[in-house]
Amino acid sequence: MKNLALALTALPFIASASNAVAFEKGDILVRGGFATVAPDESSSNINVGDDLGFGLTIDNNTQLGLTAAYFITDRVNVEVLAATPFTHDVNFAIDNPLGTGNQLGEVTHLPPTVTVNYYFNDPSSVFQPYVGAGLNYTFIYDEQFTGANEEAGLSDLSLNNSFGLAAQAGIDYQLSERWFLNAAVRWIDIDTEASFNLSDTRGSVRSIEIDPFVYAISLGYRF
Repeated sequence: MKNLALALTALPFIASASNAVAFEKGDILVRGGFATVAPDESSSNINVGDDLGFGLTIDNNTQLGLTAAYFITDRVNVEVLAATPFTHDVNFAIDNPLGTGNQLGEVTHLPPTVTVNYYFNDPSSVFQPYVGAGLNYTFIYDEQFTGANEEAGLSDLSLNNSFGLAAQAGIDYQLSERWFLNAAVRWIDIDTEASFNLSDTRGSVRSIEIDPFVYAISLGYRF
């Protein structure tokens, strides 16, 4: 009886999904949820006149994510990714090298990304896996050292904006004619360099490859 009750409870959701209407040219999808930027970073060593022998690492950050997509055919759409600003802790790659702690500072960025996505399944399918490729421009701003590093003489931290490629894979699962769930993972090519002052000496990190994976879970609506 318990199994029968569970099955009866699930019937409205199964029926709703089975009656999902096919994606088609002209549809607009809007999704909102959570996005985690997980850097797969590497960097050259910090240089302040001399090579210090160690580089940087960058922590993950989770924010609200938003995407909007427009179907140019029944199987192809153009998607724009936006989000609330991501703020990342930037750390030394070795423990406490300057006696100021492990954290060097923090930076904030916005990574608007445009991709063209291809859907594999028949447009009427409840499950809609897709892959996409496109371009990203990352705005990096509000760079700052920790208070301890500022007291040690570090100042004027600056990172360049970045332009690069992007790729993604995801799946839409239709809950009803209009509503659906989405899960997606993106890879974004973000390369930058940093400059700063240490007292009267100009320092730099000539290459910082952030190259994050972006994991997103969201609820979507089709117009």
